[in-house]
Amino acid sequence: MVNVSTKTGDKGKTGLANGIRMSKADPYFSAIGDLDELNSWIGIVVSHLDEKFKNEQEFLLYIQDQLFVLGAEVALAKKKKVEEKLLILVEEHCVRLQKKLKKDWHTKFLLPGGDPAAAWIDVARTVCRRAERSLVGLSNKQPIRPIILKILNRLSDYLYVLRCYINYETNYKEKEFGGK
Repeated sequence: MVNVSTKTGDKGKTGLANGIRMSKADPYFSAIGDLDELNSWIGIVVSHLDEKFKNEQEFLLYIQDQLFVLGAEVALAKKKKVEEKLLILVEEHCVRLQKKLKKDWHTKFLLPGGDPAAAWIDVARTVCRRAERSLVGLSNKQPIRPIILKILNRLSDYLYVLRCYINYETNYKEKEFGGK
């Protein structure tokens, strides 16, 4: 039986895909960890979507797969590179959902929450924004391909639109920011 515990990280160091070992507190691992957390939150979202949202479930599963590729690229794996196709698909799905919403859907500040799936999407969206910030911080140390930052920026937009769409389709009455 293979043991998952290698004990090589017991002293606070771990390795990138290229074999370089460094502190677990390095910006690389903050960014990679944020991407991993985002992937996990998207998994929670998928588990909370019912059959009515089958297309969204399937697209989110594709996104999860691509987040592994993106994470491998950030971890400096030589063969893995996220493709522009992901950016294009995220943008297309975002536009498709926006067309299904009311014309004024984007004119108000909405409080996070609503349908349970939409509430989980709000969490995934904020983690996506954190992952984007971590990657921007990492880019001060190591060049990050611009497509990666674009994908995360658009993905957070898509997640926001998806939460609005889920709430719309489940007839949840959005709670607006009152500014009080």
